[in-house]
Amino acid sequence: MVLLLLVDLDADLAALRPLGGFFLLRTGAPPRSTLPSLARTYADIKSDVYENSLTFRVRKVAAALRTPETRTAASIAHQGLASRLWSAALGCAVLYGRVPDLDARLLRWDADGGAPDDLWLTEVRPLPGDAGTLARTVLDGHLEPLAEALRTRYGPAAGLLRGNAASALAGAARQLELRTRAGGRPDLAARTRDLTASLLGHPYLTGTGTLTGTAFRRRSCCLYYRVPGGGVCGDCCFTRPPRSSPHAASG
Repeated sequence: MVLLLLVDLDADLAALRPLGGFFLLRTGAPPRSTLPSLARTYADIKSDVYENSLTFRVRKVAAALRTPETRTAASIAHQGLASRLWSAALGCAVLYGRVPDLDARLLRWDADGGAPDDLWLTEVRPLPGDAGTLARTVLDGHLEPLAEALRTRYGPAAGLLRGNAASALAGAARQLELRTRAGGRPDLAARTRDLTASLLGHPYLTGTGTLTGTAFRRRSCCLYYRVPGGGVCGDCCFTRPPRSSPHAASG
């Protein structure tokens, strides 16, 4: 059983380690100095660079899923990065009561890596752990510019990407609440739920779905059903893969 305690924000963010993969955030110098910041990643794709980290990641996801549809691969890649950002930020807010500044200029991203070795925070700067700071850090600082970059290049609908952002938040919160309850900290589980409800009320996420307890039902679809062998996700608006309209609920 993992015992989770509120402690000061440390340079290694060690309290995240027991939570595993998606929550863990490496700190300090990245393994390769050539890894780009997320700020550069969001900007480069708009300048029509043939390949940057984001286009590489989308192609990597497309190959892994064996799908020729770049719009679908872009959606899945978006949700994966959103899950990493929400998990690290929400985990810190709940366990520490503070969050590190996740300024896109401070976060280096290895588009060829998997959690937890894909993200490196070069400097830990403590910020308050309230919902407003989380929204500014993750939504304003990352998910909105990321969505704009992906729409520019691959065309997934804005509503789909907003739904991905909400789904990623709800999934991170669900795992964090389970871990904190298992660790004997129902107070932290309650804080997780309160922060999540506040964040889902943010204008960017309003109307993306319904949260009931730890269960979230989104009003859009991430398009995973369109990959070979894919189906509908647990929080999808569909109960079975749609057949008649390939673009249904993508907006």
